[in-house]
This record gives sequence, structure tokens and C-alpha cells, in this order.
Amino acid sequence: MAQVYLSIGSNMQRKRNISGGLKALKQHFGALEISTVYESEAVGFAGDNFYNLVVGFQAEQDADSLNKLFKQIEADHDRTRLDAKFAPRTLDIDLLIYGELIRPEIDLPRKEITRYAFVLKPMAEMAPDALHPEIKQSYQQLWQDFTDDKQKLWAADWQV
Repeated sequence: MAQVYLSIGSNMQRKRNISGGLKALKQHFGALEISTVYESEAVGFAGDNFYNLVVGFQAEQDADSLNKLFKQIEADHDRTRLDAKFAPRTLDIDLLIYGELIRPEIDLPRKEITRYAFVLKPMAEMAPDALHPEIKQSYQQLWQDFTDDKQKLWAADWQV
């Protein structure tokens, strides 16, 4: 069993899509640890604000199998894959951490953890004392050291 953390986000029918994604994850993995839901402005494009959160659970499946499952859950929620990396999304589920596994070819641990407030803050909330597998600093320390003040982030007016 591996401790897994996911980032979940949506800026299209946010409540419906995130709730549906969480329901699907619960059906596959049972009880989930769920962070505060945060709201942030779209990054990299002009669009509606996102809701973002981090979810943790124990998984027996390997990282590749999990990624396939997450893509299917996204597709079940009308996620379309566009050429543009930064675009509106019905549901985005990204594998952030899979135990201590480091696999650059599938972006583990996910680089967005240290780049974006909307990933790092809920990750620091979920696992403050856990160490990032590559950097070997706690997520709480990484959040305390985060300096990109252009990324606005606040607790959403909706929690799951």
C-alpha cells in the first residue's frame, strides 16, 4: 500500500464536477482525506476561478494504473483534452505523490507541488510534516518558503 495524494481542480460547474470526482474516488478507494477547498484565479489563461483541493488515501494499484483511472474519471465528467496546457477544465485530477516514488517520466512527484500555491497550500495542510521525496523538505516548510505573491488563493465559500 502506498500513501497517495492527488490534486483536484475545476473551473467549470465546479461543485458538481468536484463532488462527482470525489464520489468516484470514494467508490474505488473508500475513505478519503480531503483538504480545505481553495479558490484561485485561473493561471496561464483568462477564465473563471478554480476550486482546488488535495485528497489523500492508501492505494494498492501502481502509479500507472492510478493515472489511467484518473483520466477515465475526468472523461466521465466531460473533460476534454486540448492542445493548450492552460485551459478551462471540468475536472482535473493529478497524481502528486505516490509514497516515496520518484519517476520523472510520469512527473512523480509532480512539479506543480512547488510551483503553484493552489497545490502546495492544501498539500501542506494535508501532510505538513511529510517530506517531499526529492527536495527532502516538509510541505509545511515549502509552503512557509513559498514566495510567489502573484498567486492569489483563499478558502472557497464551499467545502465538501
